[in-house]
Amino acid sequence: MKYLSMLGLLLTASLTFAQVNLDYQKPSPEILELVDVERAPTVLFDEEKDHMILLYRDAYKSIEELSQEELRLGGLRIDPKTNIGSRTTYYNNIKLKKLDKKNSGVQQVSGLPENPKLSNFRFSPDQQKIAMTHTSKEGVELWVLHLENAMAEKLTGPQLNANLRDVINWFEDGQHILVKMVPADKQALVDSGAAVPSGPTISVNDGKKAQNRTYQDLLKNKNDEHNFEQLALSELTKVSLQGAKQPWLEAAMYNNISFSPNGEYVMVNTVEKPFSYLVPYYRFPSTTTIYTKDGQKVNTVLEVPLIEDLPKGFMAEREGKRDFSWRSDKPATLVYAVALDGGDPENEVEYRDEVFQLEAPFQGDGKSLLKTVNRYRYIEWGTEELAVVHDYWWNTRNTKTYVFDPSDPDSEPKILYDRNYQDVYSDPGNFVTTRNEFGSEVLALKNGKAYLLGDGFTDEGQFPFVDQLDLDSGKSNRLYTSPYKDKKETLVAFDPDKKELIVSLESPTEFPNYYRKALGKKKSEQLTAFENPFKSLQDIRKEVITYKRDDGVELSGTLYLPSNYEQLGEMPMILWAYPREYKDKSTAGQNTNNPNEFTYPYYGSMVYWVTKGYVVLDDASFPILGEGDEEPNDSFRKQLVANARAAIDAVDAMGYVDRDRVAVGGHSYGAFMVANLLSHSDLFAAGIARSGAYNRTLTPFGFQSEERSYWDAPEVYYTMSPFMHADKMKTPLLLIHGEADNNSGTYPMQSERYFNALKGLGATVRLVVLPKESHGYRAKESILHLLWEQDQWLEKYVKNKTAEESSK
Repeated sequence: MKYLSMLGLLLTASLTFAQVNLDYQKPSPEILELVDVERAPTVLFDEEKDHMILLYRDAYKSIEELSQEELRLGGLRIDPKTNIGSRTTYYNNIKLKKLDKKNSGVQQVSGLPENPKLSNFRFSPDQQKIAMTHTSKEGVELWVLHLENAMAEKLTGPQLNANLRDVINWFEDGQHILVKMVPADKQALVDSGAAVPSGPTISVNDGKKAQNRTYQDLLKNKNDEHNFEQLALSELTKVSLQGAKQPWLEAAMYNNISFSPNGEYVMVNTVEKPFSYLVPYYRFPSTTTIYTKDGQKVNTVLEVPLIEDLPKGFMAEREGKRDFSWRSDKPATLVYAVALDGGDPENEVEYRDEVFQLEAPFQGDGKSLLKTVNRYRYIEWGTEELAVVHDYWWNTRNTKTYVFDPSDPDSEPKILYDRNYQDVYSDPGNFVTTRNEFGSEVLALKNGKAYLLGDGFTDEGQFPFVDQLDLDSGKSNRLYTSPYKDKKETLVAFDPDKKELIVSLESPTEFPNYYRKALGKKKSEQLTAFENPFKSLQDIRKEVITYKRDDGVELSGTLYLPSNYEQLGEMPMILWAYPREYKDKSTAGQNTNNPNEFTYPYYGSMVYWVTKGYVVLDDASFPILGEGDEEPNDSFRKQLVANARAAIDAVDAMGYVDRDRVAVGGHSYGAFMVANLLSHSDLFAAGIARSGAYNRTLTPFGFQSEERSYWDAPEVYYTMSPFMHADKMKTPLLLIHGEADNNSGTYPMQSERYFNALKGLGATVRLVVLPKESHGYRAKESILHLLWEQDQWLEKYVKNKTAEESSK
């Protein structure tokens, strides 16, 4: 076939890069002043909203930090010296504000380590303390923050093992913490590159289908296996608030750990052998065992073999018990699900899953609670007689929410909501929860009524709401609707007893700040006063525009105009988008852009260029629609071009844009979109494609929302792959990729091979590989250089495009 022969020719072509030696650069002053700003803190609240915790961190890492030694094993990226994820986000300061005391100011936490690198924050059961880790040069330490006196203290030295996360778990008494520690007899790691091999690496298959995504950072050989095991092994240790250590369980590859609501039992999940070279560690064999709080084994409740051969499809599951969790309204009861369709989406059954509960001593099979029509997701527990369960089915985008009686498995669950989960206009919101006597989250209920917080998207704008829902009748009563038309209000928390809300309020020029307000009262209490760090953007014009595609699908995007746009005439434009798949026209056309959002330029944003005279249409709708039996990707290219043309037409009709000077950009799947648009339309002067995939035959068992394999739909894979159509590229394209991309499918090789093909065919193309960077970019040096590259490209091929170039 033509696409196979084309693939062979391009893969065997011997093409070389034209290298450019260049140090890290910085963008122009207009952009630079928006990048190098101090970021506002992350805000945490305790359950009673008595304390507000402010966590501060640097906006970026440094290239020196990203250059530290890193091992990539089993889907993990690990700093082998400190035993924590090498890409962990750290906070470097903590402040507190006591909300239970009027006129209380922000208080600096004392006792923090020098040069703090804080992560893994975990509230104590009584919500009066926060355990956390600090990563020193030697390793990971355990620290605790006392909220009452705003003091932090160190409990252990640098012995913690945070490589498999879930490193901190509180005992119910709030005086002890269960942590993972590096074993005393840990073996030395092997230098895989320098080690002399003892034999070949061999993979086998016994005839079963093992259709897996193209995962990154997998184990590759016996040395990797050894290193993974040594880095995953830890001892469980009980640490008191005085720093006393007591062994709890001997060394194993401990993964997830969770205490029962009453604190009497602990569910411990361990990673087991054999390892795999095809899938990440979370699909390695595992064992789930229940222990008493004193570390005595009760029973092993689950043993899962290596998972390499699931049935095909996004809704595939393995057979047997899965998704073990604690029932939060009971002292110590386990809940789990079992697939009734054998885990195979192709099997037609009345119910996909059955949910069971298992009480102490956790032996044998549990008692059935209910069956779900779709794949089971999770349960929100309320009382002995009342709980809410959620299911979903990707192929139809359907989700169902049921209310049921856990005490009577013979009673029929009642459907509260049966809807398309992509239909944001009909989204009822999320149930409000509260802490029960065990300190576990359960539904906040009053007289059989529950409460929901909704985002409130409508065809007239966004108006978040609070609903009271009668679980017997299914009828709801709206208690609050956000009244703002010139601001965006986000509902953070709701207290049904006090009828009190915590909200975040923002506008295009007002940085988001937190407020406390009582329903029915106009006055609200301001809790934070974060300043706008992006003053140079406060005079730009921002609006959400709506328009239609040629087939009638409603589209939208956020339009940014320079502050002096009325004097500039027709301007160059940057279109930034990300394609999304839908199964029906109505949901594809819904608008979730809010013009009242604060204008927050982050490293990937194109809003910076408004300060340089560009129009920016950001987050433009790019729905890919496949109704009925048709799959969205069956007409992917046609719909991409229709989306792009509609967007340009809409801004052009407003008189703002020079159609000959329009650029298109995107990241990841958005980069894939860019390459396709430049290959199959003449709408753009240039393109920017960051960290994308361009040859779909390199992701043969599905990608994004495509669950068909290459062998199921070869023409779709060929048609959608820009690599196969590199000869059609006539538009300047800037390719950017992180050298250490960890995202499934977007290997750096994708950009390298696409660049080689374009270069060999005479296209105008530039490939920028950012050292040490992953799928998202973190180092300040990388981000400044990224912005410089984009600025240079746009200035040359878009803003200053000549009339001669336009006529080509």
